[in-house]
Amino acid sequence: MDAYRSDHKLSDPTLCQICGAVYSAGRWQWRETLPDEAKETRCPACQRIHDRVPAGYLTLSGDFFNEHRKEIMRLVHNHVERQRTQHPLQRIIDTHTLESGEMEITFTEFHLPKGVGEALKKAYQGELHLHFPGESGQLRASWSR
Repeated sequence: MDAYRSDHKLSDPTLCQICGAVYSAGRWQWRETLPDEAKETRCPACQRIHDRVPAGYLTLSGDFFNEHRKEIMRLVHNHVERQRTQHPLQRIIDTHTLESGEMEITFTEFHLPKGVGEALKKAYQGELHLHFPGESGQLRASWSR
């Protein structure tokens, strides 16, 4: 069970006070106009970002990655942005370089590291490894080339 997914139904509509996403008809979505009479809360993505508790990790490494870091990170950000326009809960929490030189990206949504990793593999080949969670509920993926 993901503690960031509500097991009770939110009021319809509910507005995220941080990002402006609206919960309506059973899902979080973007709206052109915001509802006047909406309850306010933090959506699960904003709560994860606030708490710094990722649902998934993607580690990027290898000589090819190091040589093409800017281009690869642009693909990562573009992929996530395309997902986020349709699914407000799919976002990057943080991107940082580990002591090993690898890049680690953390995500608000469990399936996003896999999707980004698959996009990298399709565009640049390389090795994609997925480590599905036990009790932690956090997907760990790694891509290297």
